Order: sequence, then C-alpha cells, then structure tokens
Amino acid sequence: MKPMGPIPQAFAAQTGMLVIAGKTVEQWADIAGDTPFFIYDFAMVAARITRLRAALPVGVGIHYAVKANPFAPLIRAIAPMIDGLDIASAGELSLVSTEAPGKPVSFAGPGKRDDELAAAISAGVTINLESEGETRRALAIGEKLGVAPRLAVRVNPSFELRGSGMRMGGRASPFGVDAEAVPGLVAMIIANGAEWRGLHIFAGSQTLNTGAIIEMQAATLALAGELADSIGAAPPLVNLGGGFGIPYFPGDEPVDVEAIGIALNDGLASKSNALAQTSFVVELGRWLVGDCGVYLTRVVDRKVSRGETFLITDGGLHHQLAASGNFGTVVKRNYPVAVAGLMGATAVETATIVGCLCTPLDRLADQVELPVATAGDLIAIFMAGAYGLSASPTAFLGHALPTELLAGLRDNPNAIFTS
Repeated sequence: MKPMGPIPQAFAAQTGMLVIAGKTVEQWADIAGDTPFFIYDFAMVAARITRLRAALPVGVGIHYAVKANPFAPLIRAIAPMIDGLDIASAGELSLVSTEAPGKPVSFAGPGKRDDELAAAISAGVTINLESEGETRRALAIGEKLGVAPRLAVRVNPSFELRGSGMRMGGRASPFGVDAEAVPGLVAMIIANGAEWRGLHIFAGSQTLNTGAIIEMQAATLALAGELADSIGAAPPLVNLGGGFGIPYFPGDEPVDVEAIGIALNDGLASKSNALAQTSFVVELGRWLVGDCGVYLTRVVDRKVSRGETFLITDGGLHHQLAASGNFGTVVKRNYPVAVAGLMGATAVETATIVGCLCTPLDRLADQVELPVATAGDLIAIFMAGAYGLSASPTAFLGHALPTELLAGLRDNPNAIFTS
C-alpha cells in the first residue's frame, strides 16, 4: 500500500455518492454525456479569491495565470473578481481578449515570435521582456506599427524560492533578464520611447513552505528597490510572482496565506522610498483553481494479475498527465483519489488505478487503499483544476477529448457551462 494525497476539505467529509456543486457525480456524468470528464466548482475558486483579498495588504492586486487552466467559461467567470491576467502565448491572448475584454493583460515567455509580439503590442498588452534581443525586436515592431509598446522587464533574480517544485531564479535561465543587466535594459526601453510598465520578479512555483514565500517576497521587494535606485525611476508596477503551492501528495500541508499577507504588509510598510509610487500584484494560477477541479473516470474492467488488483478506467494520462506522475515530478506519488460512489466507506483492499492507454506510464494511482470498486463505478481524481487537460497529451493514441463542466457560479447557481 502506498499513501495518497489529502482529499480537499470540500469533499473529504462526504459520505456515499460524491456531490460537487450541488449534484452527484452520476448526475454530472449524465450532463457530460459520457466519461471521462472534468467538473470545476467555481464557488471554490470564488472562496479562494475572497480569502486571498482579505489576507493581502490593501491595494495589492491579484493576477490569474491563464496557463493554470484556460477553460473559457472559467476565464469568463474569474475575470470580474481579479485585477489582471497573465498569458504565455498568442492563443491565450485571443482567449482573454474574447472572454475578459478590457482586463489588464501581461505576456511572459522566453520564445515570443514576432507575430505574437505584434499582436500583443497592437492590443495594448504589457510584454514581460525576457532578453535584450526580445527587447530590440519589440521596439522595432512597435516602431513599424506606429505604437509605443508597453514593456516590463522580467527579472532573473540571484535568489530562488526554497522548496519550489519549479525553480525560476538563482541560476542561469532562459527566463528573465539577469538582475544586474536590468537597469541598462530599462534605460534602452525609455530612450526608445516605449512605455516602461515595471518589473516582473518570479523566483519559483509550487512551494508549500510559507516561510520560504515570505522570504522570497521580502527579497523581491529589496531587489525591486535596488533596481529602482539604479534605474533612477520608480517602476509603475512590480509583479511579485506567486509560488503558492497546493497539497497534492501525502504529508503535504497548505500554505498559510494569512501569514504571508501579514509579512507582505510589513514589507510594504518599510519598502524603499524609490517604490513609493509603485503598485504591486501577486500572480497565481494553481492556488486559485487547483482544488476546484475533479476528474471523473469510469472503471471498465477489474482484474487481478499476479496477486495485484487493477482498476482499469476509460480515462488516463492523456487527460490528467500530472496525476500519473509524468508532469514535473521525479518520484511517482499519489494524488488524492476516491471511489466516487463510496465516499467515506472503509478501505478494504489495495488497488492500482490505470487508464486505457497502451503504455505502462498510464497509472493514475499506484497501490492505494480503497473500498472495493467494480466495473461501472466512477473514480474521482481530485486536485484536477490546474494543469489538467491543457497540460496533457490529448492527441496520444487518438482517444476522444473529455468534456469540461463549470458550475457553482454565485450569481447564477443553476448555470452550467460545458466544453
């Protein structure tokens, strides 16, 4: 037997058939028309945003990183509750232009093509520059278009976020401009008549170490102040990044956002005078939406091989790559899973949940303790709201795409949006 991660509190105390946003998962399966499918409960997202607003210092904005979950109805629902959106491609630019018109947008990523830069400049998007070469291309494209581009500089800091799943600072990197080169690059931006929009300082992601996040934010404020002094001008905006992790695996504990907010408030109160006119935002993706999603897949076969029980489902890593352990994890650990019709029931057997793909990589849960499940039962894989479908190899082996459903809107609780 191998342990699994903690089931989110919104679901952990349930018994019997799992209920999400007021309906049982079998009812959701009828609405989806087939399995597998994803269901996102927006009420959980709204609660996250409300909690974060209360924790953060007054005036600190919240940006949503679209890459975490680009489902169009989710973008449309989340936009009124946040202050901006962060994108990483022309496709995401098109999405947010349609689903969140008029919302401030910033564009990061180390390999922006000229056509992407042109589209972003034309749309008034802030481009987070990743290199001197990209800066020169953006300036030339802006001149050709007759538009002063809005340019921020993504900084590659000398520090990293301790305990982060993906470290983005403290080393040579394709992401961002090395901190010592930033003042000269900003001088170039201003001298060429572009609109300098500030700094984006991102040191890592997916850490559950509250103290490390507090340290990172303090170091980020200090670095922003030093850069402002060197530049001789206050950055209009400093994006403090995010890094807030969520508990996927056994032993994981959630970050304390209230403690982070208190420390950030103290840090802003004592920030450099050079930042007196600067605005600040945090940029989060998975922390806002990760726990709102559940991936439901149906058992199509139950077999025993050399004494080991396998539950074979109609889903798999082509929809939920991260749960299979093939998206950024070194050691396979189990996401929280459940037999969706037997919530709260006693676990009486050890079983391995696998998908339908013809590869041994397609393991959604490895030797977990469960109630007895048979063909026809639904399996729930939790923490599926971020880096799920859009981060999975959906074309692999030619299986159909799953349906995505969004429910739980506060102003229209009976509304259901589907892909």
